[in-house]
Amino acid sequence: MAATDLRGRDFITIMDFDREELETILETAFDLKRKFIRGEPHELLRGKTLFMFFYNRSLRTRNSFEAGMTQLGGHAHYLEPEAVYTPALPGEEKAYATERIADVARVLAEMGHGIAIRIYGKPTGWIYGKGRLIIQEFARWARIPVINMEDDVDHPCQALADIMTIMEKFGTDLRGKKFVMSWAYSGSVEKPLAVPQGAIMIASYFGMDITLAHPKGFDLDPNILNFVQKNVKKYGGSFKIVHDMDEAFKDADIVYPKSWTCQPTDGKTPLDVEKAKALFEANRHWITTVEKMKLTNDAIYMHCLPADRGMEVTDEVIDGPNSVIVEQAGNRLHAQKGLMALIM
Repeated sequence: MAATDLRGRDFITIMDFDREELETILETAFDLKRKFIRGEPHELLRGKTLFMFFYNRSLRTRNSFEAGMTQLGGHAHYLEPEAVYTPALPGEEKAYATERIADVARVLAEMGHGIAIRIYGKPTGWIYGKGRLIIQEFARWARIPVINMEDDVDHPCQALADIMTIMEKFGTDLRGKKFVMSWAYSGSVEKPLAVPQGAIMIASYFGMDITLAHPKGFDLDPNILNFVQKNVKKYGGSFKIVHDMDEAFKDADIVYPKSWTCQPTDGKTPLDVEKAKALFEANRHWITTVEKMKLTNDAIYMHCLPADRGMEVTDEVIDGPNSVIVEQAGNRLHAQKGLMALIM
């Protein structure tokens, strides 16, 4: 029987939840989606408030959370760093000349019912894990749930929407399905590791055969890879890494080609932009085309958006019959509603 009591839990990383807990969130998301489609009221968070800190711009994340809170009967406050004091980690107060996270988190906890944060990349100096530390510091001090809207390590809300979309296409029993998370070329090297890491983590809970494909030099966090290996041993399925896009796509049921940068994951070394540009340009052929899709088992094409058309993917694929990008984006709303209804 799936766990049901998630009230008050933080949602910072997929790693903090077991399969039964994720299934509970997904079951709630599917139920609320059906209610949304039928036009049935479901104001489970009437009068409740979510504070949202955005250190990075957003289309899908901001609007899915705001719309979700409205449909659940609550309200989401959109906060930009310029409009509030920039929170500083312990030891950084003098450099930032601003409020401590401890103060910001405790004050907001007196006024609302949840805090959601999006921070990675430039706001953290492209130091891997710095965004995660900031979110964890909020969670340390806030007595209300803290939600990760994407940091430099994980994008757990996107991962929920991803697996929800896959289940809609293949059913809840995903054992034996080949899931491919592949790197793809982009003209911009400033691409965090969060989406591919979140995607392979959540796939590892549901018995799929996971293939991670990328050129050499685009390795993901070893801690994430170890977690995925342990999960497939626990829940079934398999996990392998290949360095050839055609090999990865062969007989795939789901393909998720998405650019990410060659980011050091030691928590100390910033992104070397020039080195990254050279590696990116050397792998321009990593693009999803109709020809590559023909290698698959009539796979669905996934992308978290925004996609770099003509670089990551051709128009024929992303606008083609196997593309599920719109449903995937729409499920951000429903997955997050399921999450918020349970933890807030």
